[in-house]
Parts: sequence; C-alpha cells; structure tokens
Amino acid sequence: MREITTDVLVVGGGAAGLSAAAEAATAGAKVTVIESDLQLGGQLIKQTHKFFGSKDEYAGTRGYKIANILLDEIDQNKKNVEVLTNTTVTGYYIEDQMFTAMQGEEEYFRVKAKKAIVATGAQERLIPFPNNDMPGVYGAGAVQTLMNVYGVTPGKRVLMVGAGNIGLIVSYQLMQAGVEIAAIVEGASRIGGYWVHAAKVRRMGVPILLQHSILEAKGDKVVTGATICGVDDHFQPTCEQKEIDCDIICLAVGLTPTTELLFQAGCEMQFVPQLCGYVAARDRTMRTSHPDFWSAGDAMGIEEASAAMVEGRIAGHSAAASLGLPVKKENFDEYWKRLDHLRAGEVGEKIRAGIGKVMRDKWEGR
Repeated sequence: MREITTDVLVVGGGAAGLSAAAEAATAGAKVTVIESDLQLGGQLIKQTHKFFGSKDEYAGTRGYKIANILLDEIDQNKKNVEVLTNTTVTGYYIEDQMFTAMQGEEEYFRVKAKKAIVATGAQERLIPFPNNDMPGVYGAGAVQTLMNVYGVTPGKRVLMVGAGNIGLIVSYQLMQAGVEIAAIVEGASRIGGYWVHAAKVRRMGVPILLQHSILEAKGDKVVTGATICGVDDHFQPTCEQKEIDCDIICLAVGLTPTTELLFQAGCEMQFVPQLCGYVAARDRTMRTSHPDFWSAGDAMGIEEASAAMVEGRIAGHSAAASLGLPVKKENFDEYWKRLDHLRAGEVGEKIRAGIGKVMRDKWEGR
C-alpha cells in the first residue's frame, strides 16, 4: 500500500483549507492538500455574490474570484504543495497516528503527517416531511452547484425553505437565472440573514413568510407542489395551510460542522448551539486538544467564508511555527485583529458567545 509522508496535511480544499495551505507553504512547510471534490475551492466556486468585510477579506469580490486568488497563491508555492483531488480521507488511526484515504474508486493509501489541519467544512441539514426523498427536493448547496458550477437550472418554480443568508442568496441567484421563486418560508419569527439580501428578493416581489414551514411535498414521481403551514413559537403546526405550486423544493435550513476526523483523533469536543453542532475546543492558534491537530472554518463552527479564511491563516501559521519554521508573530496578531473585526457588533454576538465556550487559554498537561 502506498504511503505519503508530509509536514502538514490539510484535509479540505475550501476557503479555510486553501488559506491554511498557502500560509504553511509560504513558511516552507511541505503541505499535502486532500479534497474530496473534483476541484479545489469548496463553497467559494459556487458563490457569485460579492463579499462583505474589509479589503483584507476581499470585500467587493465575488466568491469564485476569491477562490482563484487563493489558488494563485497556492501555485506560487507549488514546490511545497501537493494537491490530491477526488480523494477522501476515510479515517485517522490514533494508535499509529496514520490517516487513510481513497482516491476515486481505484486507490486506497495511507498518509503520515507531522501536523494536520482539519478544514472539512460543513454538511447541509435536512428536515423531515412526507415525500422529502422525492426527485425535486434539493439542498441549497446542490442547487448552487447545478447553477453556478455546471450552468444548469434545477427547475422553473422554487419553494425556498429557510430565510438565512444561504436561502436568501440562492433565491436571488435563482431569479438571476430566470427561475421563479414562489415563496420563501421561514420557521422563525424573523429573517435570519442580512437585511441587504432580504431586501433584494423582496424588491423583486418574492413573499417571505415568517413563522411558516413546509408540511408536505406533493407529487407522484416528482415534485409538483408543496403544502406549507403556519407554525407557532415552538415550531408546532397551526391550522393554517396553503398549497404552493412548484417543481423544486430547496432546503436552506442550516449547516452542521463536519467533525468526524476530530472525534477520531480524540480531540476534546463539545456541543455548542451557537456554532451549530459539535466542535473542537481550541486555543488562539486554532490547535485542538490533540497536540498535532489544528482546525479552521466551518468545521470549528458555522460562520462566514471571510472568517474561515482568516482562521485558516492562523492555523497554517501556527502549524508551521510548531515545526520550527520561520513565521512572523506580527502576522498572527494581524490575523486575530481581522478576525475580531469580522465578529464585532451585534451580528457576531452569537459567534463570540459560542467560541467563548470552547476557547482554552492552555491545555492541561502542557
């Protein structure tokens, strides 16, 4: 069986993973990036909207262009970076500190890494309702992939379930592609996304129905409609029901951190509602309780891609420093300054509260 050795293994080639790989490779580390998709970029390659934030986080730049910027940085350090796409890390075995991976369906191999950065992102949540496995029911990420990567519209008329940023942004992108949005339903009593995104879809005549959710998908072999209903403060259905004519039901009901590798490594884990699931405890270097494991991005809590990129920088910088490579402390301080700025104010209050539960000043026994 083939065995790869590397200084830093980065699991995940999205916003956090590419930033971490670029940072560690710039410091001189030999980096291996493993990405399960066919290309690098993660969610960035699907994002056609312009980013918020500051110049350092590419404000005003569209997501897929940010992916190209990060890929160019990786290319500038290509002598230090090995990239394996269409490859899945299948496990970590703490007994011999070895990773296993599968490339396509052909090759199973092992990876021995001095340090590891887990940037595995998140997976979409689904909600149960009758016929939710019928063709025509999609996650929002799948819809973005179809449209923004492959140029395929999923249908003609969409019911969007969820009024967070993803639901609002994907609704607007669907309309840009000529797809009608029948309605956006949201179980909460307020819109979860930024008002600027909500205002764009409302100006285009899309109703946003708060305290509403989907009750059932209608149709025989494919989706032909949906039944929605009002819900109370405890998300229990009220007697109000309405039939919606649609051929697509798009679920944008949140994300959950992908953390299996962190569990396998024995990292200290904690369920934190503000971060949307189980996440690893971490210190300010983004290191976990495992001395050779760092993590960044949505795997450490669901947040904006801008924050994921900065966390990736911190993790890559710190992993390189742990190898004795030359890094600039002022860069580390600058990254934290940028991260604190992104999390400032009312918008970042929930994230700050969640991180406060899992941030550690020092690790026991170290």
